[in-house]
Amino acid sequence: MSRSVDPVRAAFRAECVRLTEILAEVDDVDLDRPTPCPPWTVRELLAHVRTGAGRLADVLAAPAPPRAEVDAARYFGAAKFTPQVDADRIAGGRRDALQVHREALATGFERAWRAADAAVAVAPPDRVVRTRHGDAMLLTEFLRTRVVEVGVHGLDLAAALDRPPWLTPRAAAVIADLLTAGRPAPAALGWDRLALIRKTTGRAALTAQERAAIDAASFRWLAFGR
Repeated sequence: MSRSVDPVRAAFRAECVRLTEILAEVDDVDLDRPTPCPPWTVRELLAHVRTGAGRLADVLAAPAPPRAEVDAARYFGAAKFTPQVDADRIAGGRRDALQVHREALATGFERAWRAADAAVAVAPPDRVVRTRHGDAMLLTEFLRTRVVEVGVHGLDLAAALDRPPWLTPRAAAVIADLLTAGRPAPAALGWDRLALIRKTTGRAALTAQERAAIDAASFRWLAFGR
């Protein structure tokens, strides 16, 4: 892969390795906990993340579209969050979770992301893929969306499991850059990357002082579904 893909691939690998380590420590009681992504349990959210990570191998196995039409930011547009798409996403996670036990969730996730990583490693640097939603994207850009999938849902899983967030620095850099289009957050906010990601994705509430600083700086970020 080209140098432009390498940091994103490294972020994907780092975040998947960390989640694989976490999965080795959870038990069946943990898997039945509710998550901040209702109505999913930990088990169901993990099944969703496993499927999302594995999509890289699926899209690379299909014919390449002639050209890219959507980047990572546009991928997260309103069409991905309609009631029907949301319902299908929720049902898919719940359905997949019913098919596997705890050990299979852990091994299945590792198998899925490693197969995806191996497929990315041998793909041409300018490879274009078509997502299940029909988007034609550069592989680099679709890989960014997978980092978001594993990393941001990792925050949800950490909250559900009463663990400190385990978001890796490499994944945090990729996600923060996507959310802000590479712009730094206003210094008055005092946010590190983890705080930025939690605040801008709704995982943590904005304070009145933060809202004032955001308005004063006209600071804007990518809002999923807009």
